Amino acid sequence: MALYKRGAIWWVRFTSPDGRQIRKSAQTTDKQQAQEFHDQLKADSWRWRKLGEKPRYRWETAVERWLTEKTREKASLVDFVSILRWLHPHLYGKYLDEIKRDVLDSVTQAKLDEGVANATVNRVLQVLRAILRRAEREWEWLDRAPAVRLLPELKRRVRWLSREEADRLLRELPEHLGAMMRFTLATGLRQGNVVGLEWSQIDLSRHCAWVHADQAKAGKAIPVPLNREAIEVLRRQMGKHHTRVFTYKGQPVTKANNYAWRKALKRAGIGNFRWHDLRHTWASWHIQLGTPLYALQELGAWAGPEMVQRYAHLSSDHLSVYARRLDKLAQSSTVQSSDEKQLVK
Repeated sequence: MALYKRGAIWWVRFTSPDGRQIRKSAQTTDKQQAQEFHDQLKADSWRWRKLGEKPRYRWETAVERWLTEKTREKASLVDFVSILRWLHPHLYGKYLDEIKRDVLDSVTQAKLDEGVANATVNRVLQVLRAILRRAEREWEWLDRAPAVRLLPELKRRVRWLSREEADRLLRELPEHLGAMMRFTLATGLRQGNVVGLEWSQIDLSRHCAWVHADQAKAGKAIPVPLNREAIEVLRRQMGKHHTRVFTYKGQPVTKANNYAWRKALKRAGIGNFRWHDLRHTWASWHIQLGTPLYALQELGAWAGPEMVQRYAHLSSDHLSVYARRLDKLAQSSTVQSSDEKQLVK
């Protein structure tokens, strides 16, 4: 049978001209749409094999492969999935080579019409661009991916907490989120690395942990020195789970930036603050305590110094010696003025 269901979703099945069995989700509950998807897929397969035409791939096929590869790379898919769901009605059924400037502009405008900021629109466009680029450069499904233009974003100040605000928030958090927040403030690790942290990544005897290359944003392994606060948090987590460090009711935590987190922020009277801002808080505290920028860059595993420069304004200790040079000029001016008065007398 060419069409069959898995749950409420229609799937298609046919034999390609070279004898391969093709099975794909039509990603629709509508039987007519599924039949159209089947017919088009079968026709494309025939032209490819019989006429030597380069096959054309649809957006949903690219999404399916991209998500599969991301899963193999052990990348966090939480943020990606919600964006892809939003993109689905705008791009479903389109061939990749049909996604040109007019389509990109319509996607951009549709998101702007929701009243969101340019930064939110850009998060959507960045995912779209990543899929199209991979289709061109790695899968060879496109001769050339279109240029995806991002919208200008306002440069906002770094959002971080004072010690008093951090303590206030910790008092409002449930125990498992409080432990994760303390560990983040002690190490500066990103949410995904804290949520997925395993005991196999920790060596308490050497006071260190590590993030594997396939778990790191920059694709490079990260050594994580553990201070006293981080070690104390880890010791309290011991015995709760055999594999994962942070759990809730005996099960591994899957997300930190959740409903309980947002409710705690509200009770603590803290607004405009995301879980990722804990990393900004960690970096800001380091700078205020005199940690050099080059050391902070290595601790935070940033690829370049430009990311660390966001925190440079929070400390001026290294400039104090130069600022005090004007004191000498002021003192010299005072002495000279006093001498002139003596001469007048």
